[in-house]
Amino acid sequence: MTLRELIGRLAAWRRREELDRELTDELQEHLTLLEEEYEREGLSPAEARAAAHRRLGHLASTRAESRDAWGFPALERRLQDLRYALRGLRRSPGFTVAAILTLALGIGANAAMFAVLDRVMFRPYPLLRDPSTVNRVYLQTTFQGRRSTNTVFPYTRFADLQRETQSFSHYAAVSEWRFAVGRGDDTRVRKVAGVSAAFFGFFDAAPVHGRYFTASEDALPLGTTVAVISAAFWRREFGGDDVVGRQLKVGSLDYRIVGVAPADFVGTVSGEPPEVFVPITTIAANLGPYSRDTYWLDYRWDWVEMLVRRKPGVSVEAANADLTQAYVRSRAQARELNPRVMADSLVQPRGLAGPVKTAAGPERGDDATVLLWVSGVAIVVLLIACASVANLMVARLLQRRREVSIRLALGVSRRRLLAQFIAESLLLSALGLAAGLVFAQWSGTLIRALLLPEGSAFNLAQDARTFAVGIALVLLTTLLTALGPMVIAGRGELGAMLRGGGRDGAARRSRVRSALLVFQVALSVVLLIGAGLFVRSFGAARALPLGYDAGPVVEAVLDARGESLGDEQQAQLQRQMLEAAEAIPGVEAATTMNTRLFRSNTADLWVPGVDSVASLGRFNFQLGSPSYFQVMRIAIIRGRGFDASDRQGSVRVAIVSEAMAERLWPDREALGQCLHVSLGDGGPAIGAPCTTVVGIAGNTRQQALVDDDPMLTYYLVAEQFAPGALLPIALRLRTSDPTAHVERIRAALTRAMPGDGLAVVRPMQEMVDNQSSAWRLGATLFTMFGGLALLVASVGLYGVISYDVTTRAHELGLRRALGAQAGDVLRLVVGQGLRVTALGVIVGALLALGASRWVEPLLFRVRATDPVTYAAVLGTMLAVALVASLVPARRALGADPMQALRGE
Repeated sequence: MTLRELIGRLAAWRRREELDRELTDELQEHLTLLEEEYEREGLSPAEARAAAHRRLGHLASTRAESRDAWGFPALERRLQDLRYALRGLRRSPGFTVAAILTLALGIGANAAMFAVLDRVMFRPYPLLRDPSTVNRVYLQTTFQGRRSTNTVFPYTRFADLQRETQSFSHYAAVSEWRFAVGRGDDTRVRKVAGVSAAFFGFFDAAPVHGRYFTASEDALPLGTTVAVISAAFWRREFGGDDVVGRQLKVGSLDYRIVGVAPADFVGTVSGEPPEVFVPITTIAANLGPYSRDTYWLDYRWDWVEMLVRRKPGVSVEAANADLTQAYVRSRAQARELNPRVMADSLVQPRGLAGPVKTAAGPERGDDATVLLWVSGVAIVVLLIACASVANLMVARLLQRRREVSIRLALGVSRRRLLAQFIAESLLLSALGLAAGLVFAQWSGTLIRALLLPEGSAFNLAQDARTFAVGIALVLLTTLLTALGPMVIAGRGELGAMLRGGGRDGAARRSRVRSALLVFQVALSVVLLIGAGLFVRSFGAARALPLGYDAGPVVEAVLDARGESLGDEQQAQLQRQMLEAAEAIPGVEAATTMNTRLFRSNTADLWVPGVDSVASLGRFNFQLGSPSYFQVMRIAIIRGRGFDASDRQGSVRVAIVSEAMAERLWPDREALGQCLHVSLGDGGPAIGAPCTTVVGIAGNTRQQALVDDDPMLTYYLVAEQFAPGALLPIALRLRTSDPTAHVERIRAALTRAMPGDGLAVVRPMQEMVDNQSSAWRLGATLFTMFGGLALLVASVGLYGVISYDVTTRAHELGLRRALGAQAGDVLRLVVGQGLRVTALGVIVGALLALGASRWVEPLLFRVRATDPVTYAAVLGTMLAVALVASLVPARRALGADPMQALRGE
């Protein structure tokens, strides 16, 4: 079709009704003239009319050919099909509602999961320029077959990699923190990003006010205290006023605001975006004196992430090779400072230029892996929904056989019939997409809480990527749901059905429907087995003996916010805060501590008689006051705990875990042994004074929830090892649910802090729960989708059995007339349902067994072939099938024998 012809057809198509009237009038005029001509030749009026019609031919065909010439016949036929499908759906509201809701669940679940995965793993950060050339740096080592991948490393290593590589045009260091921002009652803990000045160059994001900080303001060793605030923070806290030049206290330092970032700028942070950006070279000073003067010289503090932009023409493989060489050289420099850095030949160091989003990186973590699996589950739910709707459409086709036969008799082609099936499926899928997106958006709060980082947005109405995927899902579901009717019509079964009379119900039972039902049951069994395995894994993780009781405990992190205190004043403040914590109503006991749960703190450790302590494992130390073991409920197995006599200036004492005692002194009593411990810059441990082991504590899971090896922990008296430090406090409450008391405790401790100091309080159980989040996430989502699949499958089973009972009413009546008992009819109907279900159960169990080797790594202390789970799911499925079959079976008992005989 030429462009001119296309334009002509478009113009005519817009006037098609007018042109149709003109054509009808013109044909009528020709017909009248021909009739008059034939009458003048002597024919009667009836003979003249007949002759005129023969001369002009079939008027309807003539009009149709003319319409084809001035319009778009294919498009008009598709529109006719859609209008016909819409009328048909309006005549069957029950079928329509059931099909739309079923597809809405399947499409909505997949659209929601894509939206989540896209945000977590694939979607570039807003305003990031040329995202395909930007990478995050991953550093990898492999020791004794165990691979470790890190995205966080010392600032010194960032500087080494920047200096030693040539593949990149831009480098940026990034570090996220939570600092107290503001003064007085307006002080709140907010997300703060420490970034290098080059960071802003990765984005097309000009500041809306002021400017970004420069390289000279981000210089070593201590950058200038300037800050850029987010647009949301600017509007909320400053009302959109001119803020450039104002002071803002961030953490312990006063910063001068130099600019405001644009509204969509979030940096490279998933979830809640930072509200303040400061030079990364000011972070160490903000945290205190510990690493302020050394963070850029040594390799002891991992806190920086690194972004790079590849130069044009540099492949990822070339960048990886460049990074690996630079990493090796950086490790060599670190080894000059610390000879204990392991040889490269032992750990095989490797640098990687990977995805900016760590969830898509080489070590994506269990949560991201579970998300991928759940996305697969959502696809399975969609297949189940399609099978269910296809089953409904086949049943509807069988019920509409008289209407269809008439249409075939009137000349509708089988191809046109198939096109109408597709039109009906397309309409249902499109409506299912609309309902599914509404359902997914309505579930946004739950989705954000379960699947997205805290503070993430979830607005599908403005999400073009998710909408495009939804359109693709509509096309897929259209094809899958129309497949059943197309198969029946395509292989001629429809013709046989049309020729049948009213008593051929038994013969017309569709094998297609049974096959679809087996498919549904099999996939439902797979999902339910997955749900069962994750539920049991989550239960096993929850049942793990931790060695302590974190339930009624809250931790309070104290921030003096730059208050200038000497060691003695800080020690005094620590004692005051401990007394203030113990005085809060409802607090049973309080203790200082230095290492929060599931974080690691190691010190230089030397033990007489042991050649290399480091070769025996990673030993974590915990500082505490005498009440530490009372607060954490850690058992003292032998010896004693700390008491009031263990203080600064007294003989140093330690308590070691049972695992550590067995590891260091396997053939000796650990009590009375000597540890030499050096913290910070205290010099080598071999020169440190002896710390006597006075007690053996029970093993605790403080470094990791599921790994048994890191239970190597020793406890030291805080006053003896860090007398001038302001340490966090743990408070045991006289309640099992401390959440409701967090704000009260925070306010009380903040009032006790000097100056602008404040306390950040959170329940300790949250940290324990975070460790089992992957299994909780898997258990929740698999159970939700598995329950959904079970519901869809049971409704489908009921529908198939119920329909067969209806079509076999005559046959069942004859059986009763010939002497069949009620039990015989029940066994016949129920047996049919159970046979189909049993076949689906077997297929589903085999599929689950086939997938077990991929599921196994995600589970905890549960085998992927767990027989208890399999037996429970198979029994549940058969029980549901029995219930779904009994209802139509009871209706089958009502078949009238006399009516069946009269029909004969």
